[in-house]
Amino acid sequence: MRYAVFSDIHGNLESLEVALGLIDDADGLLCLGDIVGYGPNPNECVEIVRKRATATVLGNHDVAAIDNFGLSYFNPAAKEAMKWTQSVLLPEHHAWLNTLGYEFRMPEYLLVHGAPVNYFEYILDKAGAARAFAATDAPVIFVGHTHIAGYYALRPDGSIEAKHLQQGGTFSLDEGSRYVVNVGSIGQPRDLNPRASFGFYEPAARTIEIVRYEYPIARVQEKIASAHLPEALARRLVMGR
Repeated sequence: MRYAVFSDIHGNLESLEVALGLIDDADGLLCLGDIVGYGPNPNECVEIVRKRATATVLGNHDVAAIDNFGLSYFNPAAKEAMKWTQSVLLPEHHAWLNTLGYEFRMPEYLLVHGAPVNYFEYILDKAGAARAFAATDAPVIFVGHTHIAGYYALRPDGSIEAKHLQQGGTFSLDEGSRYVVNVGSIGQPRDLNPRASFGFYEPAARTIEIVRYEYPIARVQEKIASAHLPEALARRLVMGR
């Protein structure tokens, strides 16, 4: 089976719908969390993920929506958007988010939002990747959280290779190496490329493809304005940061 790996949807329905149009009905869907937060369509995005995903883990914005956990660390725009999200999130979606775990493990891969064990740590460099590799024996660790697509490869000699996939691309999983793979963000890319991002994982072929795609940003910006969410959240979509 091929898997599509989505992360950091953040209530961006327009981008999510385009991404779904790029995958096949037969594909599994793995979701790395942060379905809500920032964006204007949290309920619609949760409903889609509930129905479509093969496995889903919690992101820090999902946890904040449930019980305010970590909200004190949010910047003012994120905090305002989360308070709004809490005010509109339907009870059944709140309850479903509350059933999710922080990790999902299969023999060939691990799903976490930010990092193994320290689930909301940001993996931004080789030192962060080294901590992630030390915390689990999973061959492939799928993460999001930073909204920056790329991967770290732990080679048999102990060295770590880093690759940023700002424009997307396909790479092979080498025998004897382990990987931390960040699939980027469906809802709010932050690597100076406003095109949204997700991954295709093919275990049998041992390949991962990072897909970058266009979506109707202007429509999302209109919805952000209509919901009276912070204007900065609309502006950053066109900046990719």
